[in-house]
Amino acid sequence: MIIYNVTTNVDESIHEEWLSWIKEHIPHVLATGKFTEAKLTRVLVEEEMGGVTYSVQYRAKSREDLQAYYKNHADNLRQEGLKRFADKTLAFRTELEIIDEYSVTFN
Repeated sequence: MIIYNVTTNVDESIHEEWLSWIKEHIPHVLATGKFTEAKLTRVLVEEEMGGVTYSVQYRAKSREDLQAYYKNHADNLRQEGLKRFADKTLAFRTELEIIDEYSVTFN
């Protein structure tokens, strides 16, 4: 399994608009069929640059699925966000390989 993580710092002036948009954007990314799930999280560390930081973690079954996403879908899906929020957001992307998973169950 691969996690494709997109971390975005969002300027306070467009925070609510961006948050509404990303909640619509994530289903479009999932609709590509290259990911099995996504999680939207808020980063709880305050940034020196200000703003609010979020992380979207998309889970892919394989590196090949992620590469197919890059090749066939990523540019088009990124363009909408760039057109609307380019000068008010800063994003970086990370690829993570899941080595093992653990969970705790409570009775």
